[in-house]
Amino acid sequence: MSLVRKMDWGKLAPLRLRAEGIADGIYAGGHRSARRGAGVEFGGYRSYSPGDDLRFLDRRALMRHGRLLTREFETETDRALRLLIDASASMGYKSERAPGAKLAYGALLSAALARVALSTGDPVALDWLGGAERRPLPAMSGREAFERVLGALEQVEPGGDLSLDEAAIDRAVAPIARYARRGAVIVFLSDLLDLPDGTLERLAALATRGRTLIVTRVLDPVEADFPFDGPLRLRASEGSSRIETDGRLARAGYLEALEALARRWEDRLVPRGGRLVRCTTADDPVKVVQAILAVPTGAAS
Repeated sequence: MSLVRKMDWGKLAPLRLRAEGIADGIYAGGHRSARRGAGVEFGGYRSYSPGDDLRFLDRRALMRHGRLLTREFETETDRALRLLIDASASMGYKSERAPGAKLAYGALLSAALARVALSTGDPVALDWLGGAERRPLPAMSGREAFERVLGALEQVEPGGDLSLDEAAIDRAVAPIARYARRGAVIVFLSDLLDLPDGTLERLAALATRGRTLIVTRVLDPVEADFPFDGPLRLRASEGSSRIETDGRLARAGYLEALEALARRWEDRLVPRGGRLVRCTTADDPVKVVQAILAVPTGAAS
């Protein structure tokens, strides 16, 4: 039976005003686009034809092969920002130290990223991993796109146990793998907890063919610090596991396991040109969005 509960937005609402405020902060900081670099890729060689731009003649090819060859370049075939948000039950968690639930914070980051992308003419797509009801949005741009993204984010409810739904990752990743082409930027927002087996491998495979994958790990401050002392009874947000332990004795092992999980993601993402951005719901969302935008794009082959 899936666990469904209303979103605890806390101080992170209203979503529109908060997202627009973050976008304004991004513009002031000089990060006006979700895309960095020249926007073109080297496309190979072809024989020179009269009238071709002489700047692209390859002199080395002439010396080696005695032929006039010119370098060709191709523009990015997909400039879409594709947002994939973990909406499982664990993302509904909010401690007393947090301004809002993890899913609410992820929705805020997503809305701000969408605002920045759409302002520069890049289309935005939105999909969910888990959640009470999955209603993906295809890549779209224009005036109505931001309204549709906002509407979807405002209606999302955390729910479901992903550990019991191994097909969830396939449902979310398959459309991205099918439609995201060279130049696409894929941002996955999740706590990275209790994900189906094989999630890391399936997502890392998206960081190929000129696509960029940016995984943003969103934790509650309590999850990041584990500031507990004395006897504890912990219940898993997904599944029925319950553990009785001592907070002070368990802290070191917990933090070590949390760091090891993050390292596994980094070790798989970085060689492919991807990045892991770490944050908690207590962090300044402007700085988190800036960190996401600062990741070089189009590095994967």
